[in-house]
Amino acid sequence: MTGPSDGQASGTVDTIVIGAGHTGLAISHCLSERSIEHVILERGEIANSWRHERWDSLTLLTPNWQSRLPGYAYSGDDPDGFMAMPDVIGFIDAYAALCEAPVHAQTTVTSLRCHSGAYTVATDKGDWHSRSVVVASGACNLASVPKVCDSVPKDIDTVTPHDYRNPGQLRDGKVLVVGASATGLQLADEIHRSGRSVTIAVGEHVRMPRTYRGRDIQWWMHAAGVLDEGLDDVDDINRARNLPSPQLVGSHDKQILDLNAMTGAGMKLVGRLMGFQDGIAQFSGSLKNVCALADLKMRRLLDTIDEWSAVSPGAATFEPPERFERTRVDAAPCLVLDLRDEGFETVLFATGYRPDYSWLDIPVLDRKGKIRHDEGVITVPGLYVIGLPFLRRRKSSFIHGTEDDARYITGHLESFLSSQDSQ
Repeated sequence: MTGPSDGQASGTVDTIVIGAGHTGLAISHCLSERSIEHVILERGEIANSWRHERWDSLTLLTPNWQSRLPGYAYSGDDPDGFMAMPDVIGFIDAYAALCEAPVHAQTTVTSLRCHSGAYTVATDKGDWHSRSVVVASGACNLASVPKVCDSVPKDIDTVTPHDYRNPGQLRDGKVLVVGASATGLQLADEIHRSGRSVTIAVGEHVRMPRTYRGRDIQWWMHAAGVLDEGLDDVDDINRARNLPSPQLVGSHDKQILDLNAMTGAGMKLVGRLMGFQDGIAQFSGSLKNVCALADLKMRRLLDTIDEWSAVSPGAATFEPPERFERTRVDAAPCLVLDLRDEGFETVLFATGYRPDYSWLDIPVLDRKGKIRHDEGVITVPGLYVIGLPFLRRRKSSFIHGTEDDARYITGHLESFLSSQDSQ
């Protein structure tokens, strides 16, 4: 096995890992523990998406004490704080150095093929061959934008979180933010603070308080076992894997970022964006019901926490249960907006991300373009994926959830290689 320093641009190894983000590096660490020969192929730099494809003010949704990977964990003096992007990049860079990860940076994968049980990974710098491959290229490579984006009036700018860096790049007029999950509300808040008028188009969302009963909500979900829920603990795994990110922001003042905070600051709410007709934006009339459902689900989560805390050995130390005001919605929310007449100059589509598998030449994608897998194990022998929402557990989406997934996958991969050796 050789690293990037020797200039090797092709070769044969037991395992190829595609992607040098935190999941690919975690896989590398676990492979090295098992003495499995491997390389990591990375289209850009280590932590490339964090480094080049996120907005300037982004912070992790999880407290620093949850920032851990196999053989490595946060060791600073602010465990309850939240990492900003430079901190995240430094954390991942330090992990790569600790692991001595065999990363081949600036190496773009152009094709992954399998023939007679052997894999060929073509890159812009040569071909690699292996008996197994781990796809660790991430779930957030491209902005997921609805078709309605094509109908936005041509004289109004459209932006996605993939392109957005800060409010300075926007025109001075009003902004319509489409999407009310973590990204949508964080960007709406930042843009509003820059002095622009903001309206938020609200679809399905997950409402969640930053703190509850004196502790961070992530502490409660960790302690109560919510984050460890697996495939057998949910009724519909496909739905669980497609839930929006919770309405959270990592800030020193433990800011609660929900729709009430948005309207309290002067922003306006409308329903889900349905389309445009002659430049007029049309919105769903279900805003009140959508918000009521999010409120109900939040109360159920808090009920689960309260039930756990009642039988916990530390019950006497917890603050009393509390409930939050329902989401405030106008009795008759706006259903149409003439963007030009109202002075809107930008529509920001904070409608999620999707992976990029344009290079994957193996028939393992479903009709929606997502990899079919069972806990990260793909149906084609020797092929694996990591870094997807609810891969094996609810915590899979977070950095600290990577270790369980990485150890499970590398254990399965080692057994696969051993079975080949015994044939």
